Amino acid sequence: MKNKKIPIAKIGKSFGVRGWQKLHILSDFPEQFKKGASFESDRVELTIEDIDLKRGLVKFKGVNSPQEAKKLTNRALYTTPEKTKEEIELKEGEYFWFDIEGCDVFEKIDNKEVRIGKVVEIERADEDYLVIEVDEKLKEKGYPKRLLINFKRNVKDVDVDNKKIVATGAFELLESLK
Repeated sequence: MKNKKIPIAKIGKSFGVRGWQKLHILSDFPEQFKKGASFESDRVELTIEDIDLKRGLVKFKGVNSPQEAKKLTNRALYTTPEKTKEEIELKEGEYFWFDIEGCDVFEKIDNKEVRIGKVVEIERADEDYLVIEVDEKLKEKGYPKRLLINFKRNVKDVDVDNKKIVATGAFELLESLK
């Protein structure tokens, strides 16, 4: 995971005549966007000179005109897992998605723990879904290659240190897709 870049915002169109731009935040942690914070964008470091989170506007150092701002439009801002963990303190029951990805998903079936598969990504729509690459043994029995489960509804326990998630209802959903 070292040096992995995580997209956390997208720079939008220019706003006004002084180089301000719309900022479309992709992160659950808007507090990381503050004066003086720096982020990578296409191998260039951008530092926030000023920000208005309520209006979704940002001004980067050295960007002082609409023409300069337009050169940044549609670029993503990136951070790293290490920087994120340094700067953001999670509350009880909160997790970084990059810690969830790669976790093995299990479910207790008939008092036996069955491996459903591994989380390969997170789909964010109205709710958050884990995209699971189904275990090879289950695929050999005719189950589908991938499964989506609702994080809030189906995840009962998360242990990021041991890369393990315990789910409920996932196997039933898998059965319905067979």
